[in-house]
Amino acid sequence: MNKWFFAGITALSLLSCQPKSEEANELTMLVGTYTNDGSEGIYTFRFNQESGRTTPLSSVKVVNPSYVIPSIDGKYVYAVTETNDSTAALHSYKFNKTTGTLTYINTQLTFGEDPCYIATNGKIVVTANYTGGSMSVFPLRSDGGIEPIDTLFCGTIGGPDLWRQRIPHVHCTYFSPDNKYIFATDFSADRILRYDINTGTVRPIDREVTTHLEADYGPRHMEFSSDGRHAYVVGELSDEITLMDYSEGILTTRQVVKGSEAGARGGADIHLSPNGKFLYASHRLKEDGISIFSVASDGTLNKIGYQQTGIHPRNFCITPNGKYLLCACRDSNVIQVYNIDSQTGLLSNTGLDIAVSQVVCVKFVK
Repeated sequence: MNKWFFAGITALSLLSCQPKSEEANELTMLVGTYTNDGSEGIYTFRFNQESGRTTPLSSVKVVNPSYVIPSIDGKYVYAVTETNDSTAALHSYKFNKTTGTLTYINTQLTFGEDPCYIATNGKIVVTANYTGGSMSVFPLRSDGGIEPIDTLFCGTIGGPDLWRQRIPHVHCTYFSPDNKYIFATDFSADRILRYDINTGTVRPIDREVTTHLEADYGPRHMEFSSDGRHAYVVGELSDEITLMDYSEGILTTRQVVKGSEAGARGGADIHLSPNGKFLYASHRLKEDGISIFSVASDGTLNKIGYQQTGIHPRNFCITPNGKYLLCACRDSNVIQVYNIDSQTGLLSNTGLDIAVSQVVCVKFVK
């Protein structure tokens, strides 16, 4: 256990004396990292969404937990080991939101190299395996543990980039708002795949192409609007954002806008503000930063700004009250805390950095 743990114990003692109104603003935060340069694995923090200040809580050792998510009820945490060999895996932990401690439950192999994304609907957990070019499906146990892999679906190729699209890559898995489908970004074929789970079973039984994107798009992450009517996809290769209308399992492209103008081919993460008025997308490899868009009532986007960040902003999250955006900058070894202007949506750096080696994932636990 590192130095953060002991600081966390003292902080918890102080929290017990805080007024209830202040406690209501305290969020528990999960942080995933790469472990090849000093990081132990997963770190947990307390984050105050009014003050923007952070208190370290705990940590657990695990190799390359580059993506971590809480279960829907917040009682469990799922984390990958992103490795490019047969040790690639998905781990399950029991989670104590008060202390931030993670208690190991079990591990299952993904049978797909470099798992880099996780999603769950409370019945199954799915991972997107980048180098493996596949999606792994795991049934969940009643104690939060993971059953062995149930199904492995594979992506395809077809994109024009002979280097980055030469083999299949699946980069993101996302449950539809109506929980009838799973969508997967088929990076190397410039398309989004649909998996049917609307059959009463706990695993996908059918797959079909939902949407073809522009050639050389390289779809990476996606986000649905809170009303479930729209989806937004960021292209890693094109650095573009695509708006799609969603209805009954069908995604229909309506708008494509540019995020970064640097031509770095490094689009990464994408999220809407909690009130749905603004959309943010991170971009890496050159002029690293976050593109900012206003969202009209019909879901269409208008670019309103670009915020420079630390190096390699791979992942970010937004506080439930919409006040702060936290950006994991891998090569700067820091989580940057940005204030969100509630009127304009623009970002300003608070300077309240959180130092974490090789940080790549930040998630809040409800």
